[in-house]
Amino acid sequence: MKIIEGVRISDGIAIGTLYFLKNKAVEIGRKKIDDPEKETARFDEARIKACLQLDRLYEETKETLGEENAAIFDIHKMMLEDLDYIESVMAIISEQNVNAEYAVERTAEKFSAMFSAMDDDYMKERAIDVLDISGRIQKILCPALYGQYEITTPSIIIADDITPGEAVGLDKKMVLGIATVKGGVNSHTAILARSLALPAVFGFREISANIANIESLDGKHAILDGFTGKLYIEPDEVVIKAMSEKLDEIRKKRELLNKLKGLPSVTADGRKINLYANVNHVSDIDDAVNNDAEGIGLFRSEFLFLDRKNAPTEEEQFAAYKKVAAHMNGKKTIIRTLDIGADKQVSYFKMPKEENPAMGLRAVRLCLSEPQIFKTQLRALYRASAFGNISIMIPMVTSVWEVGEVLKLIEEVKSDLKREEIPLNNKTEFGIMVETPAAVIISAELAEMVDFFSIGTNDLTQYTLAADRQNSNIGSFYEPHHPAVMKMIEMTVKSAKDAGIWVGICGEIAADLELTEIFLNMGVDELSVSPNMLLPLRERIRAIIPPNATII
Repeated sequence: MKIIEGVRISDGIAIGTLYFLKNKAVEIGRKKIDDPEKETARFDEARIKACLQLDRLYEETKETLGEENAAIFDIHKMMLEDLDYIESVMAIISEQNVNAEYAVERTAEKFSAMFSAMDDDYMKERAIDVLDISGRIQKILCPALYGQYEITTPSIIIADDITPGEAVGLDKKMVLGIATVKGGVNSHTAILARSLALPAVFGFREISANIANIESLDGKHAILDGFTGKLYIEPDEVVIKAMSEKLDEIRKKRELLNKLKGLPSVTADGRKINLYANVNHVSDIDDAVNNDAEGIGLFRSEFLFLDRKNAPTEEEQFAAYKKVAAHMNGKKTIIRTLDIGADKQVSYFKMPKEENPAMGLRAVRLCLSEPQIFKTQLRALYRASAFGNISIMIPMVTSVWEVGEVLKLIEEVKSDLKREEIPLNNKTEFGIMVETPAAVIISAELAEMVDFFSIGTNDLTQYTLAADRQNSNIGSFYEPHHPAVMKMIEMTVKSAKDAGIWVGICGEIAADLELTEIFLNMGVDELSVSPNMLLPLRERIRAIIPPNATII
């Protein structure tokens, strides 16, 4: 038995045969050509065909996995239409009199190396996207050079890397899990793996020390543990028995948790806490509903703005917010206003390059700097408020002034809508995210201006501990359990209670079952977590029996 370790991407256990996903069958050769113009035309024709393929993949993925997951293929199409990329290929063809396949190969290597050398982890992950689009063109130019794969039995996919296009093209019924040598948590393939709820482990850095090569694993029996990031190759009987029992426990646990659907999130002594879901997109709402969310505690509206060429219109936003509110059927739906900046960038805002974007022009700062964009979103939100129980939440607040400026814009928007005789809910709740130490320290003053607080512990931890949440080298220095973070939460809850407003937590630690009772004892009213954590958290809440409690 051999064990190799990688980066946890998606939880779960997969037991089965490894299937090596072979990418390129042979290396692209360099050939002299006599007619560069003809070869350039051949490249352009293949590029156009590739764009049409991406259009089809976009529509198919949008239908099955939602628009957010389909957006990668729109990005790939934009890359194929990028003038720098096109001109690089054409220059190599014309200047060196070489075949288009070779020119695409050299361009792919150049652009991939450029992305890989960038400091930003998200941009580094784009290197695989360049290789994906280039490989797509090459397969059109010379399909005979590429091997085909056809998985006939359910298997654990193993590969040096898997592009988003390959991931979407896999027969999901035949994929038990995914393991790759390359790739990271920010890759689009990782996002797709999580959306498909497939166990996944990427980044097997020490694989060469354990095995001859990745392809040699093809056909071997294996166990992929997405909880620990381990791949067991030809496991012994002890490991097989332990993992089989673990898998069986997961299935039984899921069945038991399903029995909690419809039951209240109440402790044994009768304390109620609202259990809401965090969602990224309209397509995620079904997942929240299926896991019995009592509401939406965080709808990240910025995902409507990402991976597109221009900002969504008022009508586009209105349609999305209305759909979410209507789908929740009267349950509270808290929509966070635009939180662009830091690790979430959009080109059409033409934001300046910042040395420290996590502390730069982001979230409410950007919205107040671009009032027309912000007012468009607020109009869409208040229009949608007439169709459901919508609450509006502002991120990254650091001052009373910011909240005051937002409230002024809200009054302008509401006045305009009333003058236009457009219906809205005038009692729409307005709240802020508490995710900076500044907001915690002045939380008593802020509480007098809003209807609720939602504590964003991811950023609160980052700013309290001066530990970049995107930096994989920080490791244990980014510690959400740190006493300073817990005191920040406690201070915020006290300010909310003193002002008579409700307070929730929507960061990652809201799902930390070790902290659930602590949060309840603090007086937290609401916990908002990813949909798959709703039922485990409800189970934990219902099991809490405080000392000397009177059981009802």
